[in-house]
Amino acid sequence: MSKELEEGLALTLDFHKLEKAVAGSPGILPVAVQHADTGVVILLAYTNELAFRKSMETKSLVLWSTSRNELWEKGKTSGETFDLVEVRVNCEQNSLLYRVRPRRGAICHTKNNTGQPRNCYYRRLNLETGLLENLDP
Repeated sequence: MSKELEEGLALTLDFHKLEKAVAGSPGILPVAVQHADTGVVILLAYTNELAFRKSMETKSLVLWSTSRNELWEKGKTSGETFDLVEVRVNCEQNSLLYRVRPRRGAICHTKNNTGQPRNCYYRRLNLETGLLENLDP
């Protein structure tokens, strides 16, 4: 993934992510992932029936990677994995909310200047300038 995409200040939203995700991964649902203790939204991801069943079986955050078309245990590579604490279903049963607890206390695969993992939503859009501001450099 591009360092500029993850660390840059330019807003480059991917408005085609969902159509690519749906075309390449039929049978998926969006999943909002929230820290069970703080309420902070960690990320928005996708699940399919296989990933959902694996999450229920292991009580771990397992998702479906739409870019790789494979099961994705969040943090398996970085070591920043999560316990699945609670699952909520929206009224139309077409999206989920996973409340999770980090096993090591960290969240994102990106790191700040001190080398610590940060929350995935670490940048804020400045409504005056249209540029991103890094809240955890």
